[in-house]
Amino acid sequence: MVTYLLQRLLSLGLTLVVATAVIFVVLNVVPGDPASYMMGLNADPQALAQLRQEMGLNDPAWQRYFVWLGNLATGDLGLSYTYRVPVTELIGERLGVSLPLTLMATALSLIIAIPLGVMAAARRGKITDAAIVGATQLGIAIPNFWFALLLVFVFATTLRWFSAGGFPGWDEGPSALQALILPAIALALPQAAILTRITRSSLLETLSEDFIRTARAKGLSEAQTLRRHALRNAMIPVLTILGLQFTFLLAGAIIVENVFYLPGLGRLVLQAITQRDLIVVQGVVVVLVAVAVAVTFLVEIAYMLADPRVRTQRQ
Repeated sequence: MVTYLLQRLLSLGLTLVVATAVIFVVLNVVPGDPASYMMGLNADPQALAQLRQEMGLNDPAWQRYFVWLGNLATGDLGLSYTYRVPVTELIGERLGVSLPLTLMATALSLIIAIPLGVMAAARRGKITDAAIVGATQLGIAIPNFWFALLLVFVFATTLRWFSAGGFPGWDEGPSALQALILPAIALALPQAAILTRITRSSLLETLSEDFIRTARAKGLSEAQTLRRHALRNAMIPVLTILGLQFTFLLAGAIIVENVFYLPGLGRLVLQAITQRDLIVVQGVVVVLVAVAVAVTFLVEIAYMLADPRVRTQRQ
C-alpha cells in the first residue's frame, strides 16, 4: 500500500509539473507580449521596457519557465504588478478567508447530505424519498448566488441576525466566524443537494449486492445493515464528488464572495483579471492546481480507509 501511495504521489507530482508548463504557455507565450497586455495600448515605452525587464521577458521563453519553476519550488510566485507586493502574501491573505469558508461549506454539505441520502435510500419509493429527491432537484437547479441573496434578505435585512457583508478579520474572533456563516450556507446548499443524490444512488446500488442480502439473512436489522455494511461501501462515489466539490468551492466562490463583500481568493482572481495582473492570475491558478492535486491524493487515502476492498486491490 505504501508503494502504491508513493507511485500516486509521484504521478500527481508529474501532473503538477505538466500543469505549470500549460499555465506558463497560456499566460506568458500565447498572448504575445504579456507586458503590453498588462499595461495597455497607450503605455509609456520606458515603463513598458521596465516591466519587461522585471518580468524577464527579454530572455527566451524556455529560460523564463525554468526560472519561474525554480522560484515556485522556493514559494516565490513573483511580484504583483497592481499591488506591488509579493503574490504569495496576497494569496496567503485571501486563503485566510476562502479556506475556512470552503471547509465550513464542505462540512455543512456533508452534515446535510449524508443523513438525507441515507434516509431517502432507506425509504425508497415512499413519500420521504420523493420529498428529498424533489428538494435536491430544487437545490441543484437554483444557483448559489440566489441562495446568497435570499439569506441576506431574510437573516441580515429582515431579522438582522447577521451582517449583510464584509469581513472584520480574524482578530475580531467570533465576529469573523459569524461573517462566514451565511456565505457557507449559500455555498453548501447546492453542493449538499448533489451529494444527497450521489449518496442515495450509491446506497441503492450497494443495497442490491449479495453481501447485503447475506447480512440480512444473518438477522441484522435494516438500520444495522445500512450502518455497518452498506454506508461504508457506498462512500467511494461520495468521496470522489466531495474532492471535486472542495476545489470548486475554493476557486468558484467568486459570485458569493462578491455578494457578501468577502476578500477571498475568488474575488482576488476576478480583480486580477479585471486589472490585467497576469502575475497574480498565474500564481492563483498554480495554487489551485496544487490544491486539486493534494485533494486528489487525500481522496485516494480516504478510498482505502472507507473500503477495505480498495486497500486489498492496491496491496
